[in-house]
Order: sequence, then structure tokens, then C-alpha cells
Amino acid sequence: MLDKIALLLVIIGGLNWGSIGIFQFDFVSWIGGGQSGMFSRIIYVLVAIAAIWCISLLFRDDEAVRETT
Repeated sequence: MLDKIALLLVIIGGLNWGSIGIFQFDFVSWIGGGQSGMFSRIIYVLVAIAAIWCISLLFRDDEAVRETT
């Protein structure tokens, strides 16, 4: 379950970066009241933590993951 939440947050972060690169529009900043807004900063930190968590997915044994699901 934690893997799916982390993956969802990383996808949100990736889509936000895509919107910045393509449209020069920061969706998280728009929702959270600017880049320095408290809500925006919380989302940015959660996305960063999720990205760090997803690094562990690269090093997991696929067979062990299948056994736990």
C-alpha cells in the first residue's frame, strides 16, 4: 500500500514538472498559494520523500514482492 501511495505522489510530481516544462505553469504552487506557501511546501516535501522511497523499488527482488502481495 505504501508503495502505491509513493508511486502516486511521484506521478503527481512528474506531471507537475511536465506542466512546468511545457506550459510554464506550476500546478502545486497554484493550488498551494505560491512556492513558499505552507501547503505547497508540504506537497513538495511529500513528493520528495515518495521519490526517495521509490528508489528502493529499483533494488527490491521481484519475487519477494510478488510473495507479499
